[in-house]
Amino acid sequence: MAEVQLRVNGVDVERDVPDQTLLVEFLRETLRLTGTHVGCDTSQCGACTVNLDGVSVKSCTVLAAQASGGAVTTVEGLRADQDAPLHPVQNAFVQCHGLQCGFCTPGMIMSVDFYLRRPPKLDEESICHALEGNICRCTGYVNIIEAVRHAAHDLYPALAGATAEGSQS
Repeated sequence: MAEVQLRVNGVDVERDVPDQTLLVEFLRETLRLTGTHVGCDTSQCGACTVNLDGVSVKSCTVLAAQASGGAVTTVEGLRADQDAPLHPVQNAFVQCHGLQCGFCTPGMIMSVDFYLRRPPKLDEESICHALEGNICRCTGYVNIIEAVRHAAHDLYPALAGATAEGSQS
């Protein structure tokens, strides 16, 4: 058994789990945070993406014990509290219809959140590069790319004048 101590969405947690427990399993099964999805079991789809110590990671590739001592943010933790409005990235996905079935959405949102931690380039190539490793089988990505731009403009008002093909202004 491994003793896992984490700060998850701002809350300190400590649990004993089997040594081979993946971080995604720890979040979903032990903590009941089911926003993080298990999609492919091969680390290709990105549905399980979370932020670990400020870095975007696929939680199906990390053992819970490896993450012990760290801080994890899941899609549920982006909002300050449940009474707060949606995080700008979450809101952008809603406003721009950047989701259909919703299965990939939590991982996409977490990857976009990581990308937008500093003023981004908003050309399509840069956005697509930021989304590499996240697969959506429903949308064709057009609305997801638009959601990234929408969220960037909300987070960085100075970017509002940037063209769709422009970079950070």
